[in-house]
Amino acid sequence: MALDKRAREQMLAHCGEIHEDDGVDPREYFRTGRNHSKLDRKAKQLCRQVAETLDQILAGETGDDMLRDLRVAQVIPAPDASRLQVTVETSGSKAGFDRCELEARLARIAGFLRTAVAGTITRKKAPSLSFVVAATPAADSGSGKGGR
Repeated sequence: MALDKRAREQMLAHCGEIHEDDGVDPREYFRTGRNHSKLDRKAKQLCRQVAETLDQILAGETGDDMLRDLRVAQVIPAPDASRLQVTVETSGSKAGFDRCELEARLARIAGFLRTAVAGTITRKKAPSLSFVVAATPAADSGSGKGGR
């Protein structure tokens, strides 16, 4: 920890030498990783619940054929569990898809999806959702063959 000159002089007035742990909160210095792993476990559990819920809703309750072909590939905290990044992929039944159109449709129903997620999880606040549309390997190989 870098100390400015004034802080160093004040510390030297109270002790003979300055060590690396001087000026550090002991609660932070001696903290173990146990609490951190518990938070990671809870965040992973939340992501799994959100992925299952969104997969079911996209498969049947949206009433949109384009969104029905999507599946949830991954849900990760971004940057923490209050905001989740949902990566969706096409199921592969349609080789060509319009990524911008899919993102617009997902943005249009984001409130509905967040409400559905809030109904299935037990938290004070439902996490906000951001969507990323990823191309499946099958869709990538199909689009590469089109330019023969």
